[in-house]
Amino acid sequence: MQLSALEIVRRESLQKLRELGINPYPAKQFKTTATIKQIKSDFKSFEGKEVVLAGRMMSRRIMGKASFAELKDATGRMQIYLNRDEISSDENATMYNTVFKKLLDIGDIIGIKGEVFKTKVGEESVHVKELTVLSKSLRPLPVVKTDADGKVHDAFSDPEQRYRQRYVDLIVNDHVKETFIKRTKITNSIREFFNSRGYLEVETPILQPIPGGAAARPFITHHNALNIPLYLRIANELYLKRLIVGGFDAVYEFSKDFRNEGMDRTHNPEFTVMELYVAYKDYHWMMSMTEELLEKVAIDSNGTTEVKIGDNNVSFKAPYPRVPILEAIKTHTGYDVAGMNEEELREVCKKVGIEVDDTMGVGKLIDELFGEKCEHHYIQPTFITDYPKEMSPLTKEHRSNPALTERFELMVNGKELANAYSELNDPIDQRERFEDQLKLSEKGDDEAMFIDQDFLRALEYGMPPTSGIGIGIDRLVMFMTNNSSIQEVLFFPQMKPEKKTIELTEDEKTVFNLLKNNTPILLNDLKSQSGLSNKKWDKTIKGLTKNKLAKVTNTEDGLFVALID
Repeated sequence: MQLSALEIVRRESLQKLRELGINPYPAKQFKTTATIKQIKSDFKSFEGKEVVLAGRMMSRRIMGKASFAELKDATGRMQIYLNRDEISSDENATMYNTVFKKLLDIGDIIGIKGEVFKTKVGEESVHVKELTVLSKSLRPLPVVKTDADGKVHDAFSDPEQRYRQRYVDLIVNDHVKETFIKRTKITNSIREFFNSRGYLEVETPILQPIPGGAAARPFITHHNALNIPLYLRIANELYLKRLIVGGFDAVYEFSKDFRNEGMDRTHNPEFTVMELYVAYKDYHWMMSMTEELLEKVAIDSNGTTEVKIGDNNVSFKAPYPRVPILEAIKTHTGYDVAGMNEEELREVCKKVGIEVDDTMGVGKLIDELFGEKCEHHYIQPTFITDYPKEMSPLTKEHRSNPALTERFELMVNGKELANAYSELNDPIDQRERFEDQLKLSEKGDDEAMFIDQDFLRALEYGMPPTSGIGIGIDRLVMFMTNNSSIQEVLFFPQMKPEKKTIELTEDEKTVFNLLKNNTPILLNDLKSQSGLSNKKWDKTIKGLTKNKLAKVTNTEDGLFVALID
C-alpha cells in the first residue's frame, strides 16, 4: 500500500505516542458524564461544573501556551480550551507541547475532563483539565472551510466519494446524520401507529424457494447442503398471508427486499418495504387507514402535514383523491382503453409514442400507458384505483366489475409510494391467475410470477377477507427529508466496483494533463510539449499505457497518443 506524505506523518506520530508510553488505542472504558447537546441545551445547569466528554477533534487553533479546539461527539460540536500548565503534569509539559501540539491531528478521537464556561466573547466552551488519547486517525479528513463571505471551500460533496465513504460523509457533513435520524423517526412512527392498534410485527424468510408476491427479476443463489436453488425475496406478501391463514388478525413487517434490476436515482437493488395485512378489511378501509398513517408520519418527522418535495409543496392532510386508473389514462391520453384486447392496447401505445414488444401482455401495456403518460401528473397524494385483472394477479376481483380488481396505488410527487389490495382469497381463482402468469413467462416475460403451490395449499385451508398494503420506506424517507436520490437515504447504497486508485509520477501527471487538454495528439508533439528527456519520456509513456490511462495508435498520419475513457 502506497501512503501519502500526510499518512506517513500520522504513522510516525502514532509511533512517537507509543514511545511516550501512550496507547493510541486504549482498551479501558472511557466513561463520559454528558453529551455536547445536553450541555448546550441546558447550559446554565452545567456552567461552572465538571464534565467528561469524548469525541473527534475537528479543528485546532494553537496560540502559544493556550489553544482552542473543536470537539464533535454524536450529538454536536463544542469549543474546548486547553492551557499548557493545566493539562501537563511534568516540567516539560509533554501532554501539551508534544502530544497536543505535535502528535495529535484533526480527526483524532480524544477524551477530556474539564469545567464548562463561557468565553469573553460568549462562546460556550469546556476548560480542559485532563486530556486522554482514545484513537489515532491515520487518514486525514477533508478540511471544509467557510470564508468571510460565507462560501464553502473543499467541501466533501462528490456523490461517488460520499456514498462509498459514508463514514467520512457523516463526520464532515453534519446534515447527513439528520437525514438518517429522521429515517428512524419515520419507522418508529409507523411502528407506534400499528402497535397501538395491537398489530403484530413479524419476520419472514429472506431466502425463499420461490420468489413470490411481486412481478420482478430475482437474485438467485444456491444452498449447498440441500443442493437447491434459492432466491432472495422480491416481496414478503405470500408469507404474511400464510400467517393470516394461521389465525393472526393483523401482521406487519419491515422487509429487506431484493430485485435484480436496474439502478437509478430512485431504485436500489436492496430496498426496504413495510407490508401490513389485516383480516376482515377491504381496500376502502385501507385507503382511510393509509391517510391516517401518513398524516401521523409527516407530523412526527416534520412537525406538519405540509412537506416540501423538490419544488412542490405536498400536503399529507387527509382525505386524498381517488381516481380509477382507466379514467386517469383516458384523461391524460384521450383514449378509453377499458375492455381493449392486447392488440388494441398495443396500437394505442404506438400512437402515444410508447415502445412495446411481443412479451408485453394486457397488464404490462396498461402499466406502461399509466407510467409514461399519467403518473407524473399526480403531485398531491392520490389513490389510483381499480386496476384491470391482468395487472393484479394477487388481488380480489372488483365487487361490481369482474374485469377489474380492488387495488390501489398511492401516487405522491409523481411516484408510487404504496400498493394495496383487497386480497384474493379464492384459491381456485388464484390458481388460474398464477397459470396466466406462467403463460406470460413462456412468452418471455422474465418478471412474471412463479406458481407457489404451498401458498395455494394455504389458501385452500381458508383465508379470511383481508386487505394488505406495501409502503416503500426508502421513497417515504426521500419525501419526508426532501431528497431526490435514494442514495441519500441509504447508509450504504449499492455502487459500481470502485476503480483502483493509480499513483502517478510527476512526469506522468504532466503528460496526462497535456493529454486532457489535447487528445488525440501526435506522439512527437506530445513529447516535445512535455520537455522530457528521451529516457524519462520512454518511462513515462510506458507507465501511462501500462496503467491503461493512454494508448498509442499507429495511423497513416503517424503515431498518435490518446486518453482512454
